[in-house]
Amino acid sequence: MQLLNTLYVTTPDSYLHLDNDTLRVEVDHDTRLRVPLHHLGAIVCLGNIRLSTPLMHRVADAGISLVMLDGNGRFKARLEGPVSGNVLLRSAQFERAREADFTLTVARNFVAGKIRNSRQVLLRGAREAKDAAEASQIARTAKDLAASLRALPTATDLDTLRGLEGEAARQYFGALNLLLRKDMRDTFQMNGRSRRPPRDRFNAVLSFLYSMLMNDCRSALEAAGLDPQVGFLHALRPGRAALALDLMEEFRHLADRLALTLINRGQINADDFEHREGGAVMLEGDARKTVVVAWQERKQEQITHTLLAQPVALGLIPLVQARLLARTLRGEITDYPPYLTR
Repeated sequence: MQLLNTLYVTTPDSYLHLDNDTLRVEVDHDTRLRVPLHHLGAIVCLGNIRLSTPLMHRVADAGISLVMLDGNGRFKARLEGPVSGNVLLRSAQFERAREADFTLTVARNFVAGKIRNSRQVLLRGAREAKDAAEASQIARTAKDLAASLRALPTATDLDTLRGLEGEAARQYFGALNLLLRKDMRDTFQMNGRSRRPPRDRFNAVLSFLYSMLMNDCRSALEAAGLDPQVGFLHALRPGRAALALDLMEEFRHLADRLALTLINRGQINADDFEHREGGAVMLEGDARKTVVVAWQERKQEQITHTLLAQPVALGLIPLVQARLLARTLRGEITDYPPYLTR
């Protein structure tokens, strides 16, 4: 399976159209890129991108997802052809989603994966911290997250579970500032997690990365034959891909670590953001391309999956987890095992 089969189009006013079963990207009538459609699994358009109707028909026929995000990375729409998922698997998914005990167990595992992986981010930050007092503070927060993990089995309903997850997230985001380089903190200080819209530069980078992660998780679920709308942890709402949101919880730490890397290395700076009326802060210009390229490169890195015990490209892990979830829904395995980073 190709890892670079998602094409991100970020140049404003680009025009995408079909040319003999090849996608052609033009800017001001100048051809910038040609890609054979059989090389693509998805096309993601950020901002003001124009598309030809024949191209939309062709990608729908070919099963290529066409995703439209606004200039800030927020999801707007998705074009897909006929659903080809396994109807028996989806039927099992719908039935299990109505079982309270099963729903709580799967949701608890999603949350456990998220908290455990978030804790690993902090433990690594504590080891690398140059200031002893800050290292101690980060380590204390990691211990608090360990306590949250121990408390998960006591949650007897989804509301309690969501409360534990929310408190753990609050503690985690409160400590992330200490993982920034000291000379970057004034510029990228985060005052808790904010979204729709993000209120600071750090949150703007995270929101942009989370949008791409969400698309990857949704695509993985669809590839496994699952319905991304019917989840377990996130409440069902019209237009919400609840299961994709569930799955991405255990991968959020990847976006968090990449955001820290980009900031600490100076690949993103204060001039890459626009402050808008109402307090919104948005990632702009070439910085968005920097983030996209870094995200795609990150997905090519090889990791050892704890269950498979063999090297797997990071970009394939959401698909591996989606298939493990499918096996859980079919009853082939007892409990869904979340992805755990080392």
